[in-house]
Amino acid sequence: MLETAIPKQNESDLHAEQPDVLDQLLKPEIEEALEILVQNLPKLVEMMTLLTKTYDLATKVAGDRVLIQDTVGAVKEVVKPIEQKAKHFASAAIEAGNRMEQDTSKIGLFGMLRMFKDPELQRVLRFSKAYLDVLGERRK
Repeated sequence: MLETAIPKQNESDLHAEQPDVLDQLLKPEIEEALEILVQNLPKLVEMMTLLTKTYDLATKVAGDRVLIQDTVGAVKEVVKPIEQKAKHFASAAIEAGNRMEQDTSKIGLFGMLRMFKDPELQRVLRFSKAYLDVLGERRK
């Protein structure tokens, strides 16, 4: 076994390097800090008790595999419908883009007037109007 040469300090060297504790306690800023600390001890104890309980609960929850699996399952159930709607809208946008590229016909004034009768366009226009109304009300 290798031994390293570490210089040992004797007690008198340690005391010479560190100021005396009593000298430190007599400093006015230390006295003031200690006074404030003593006045706030009941609050500190209450806070530490709460933090300890929170830590204990977090430790139990982190170690409970069943709870973690249930939580992950619940999150997946909430996210799944959102994911399905996002996929639905994305696929519809892709399909519409493909159709638009294939259709080279021009839409004239009468074509636009016919489009206004389309139920989907009417739905989008009603939604747009309602959305703009809500934004206008919130601005006031």
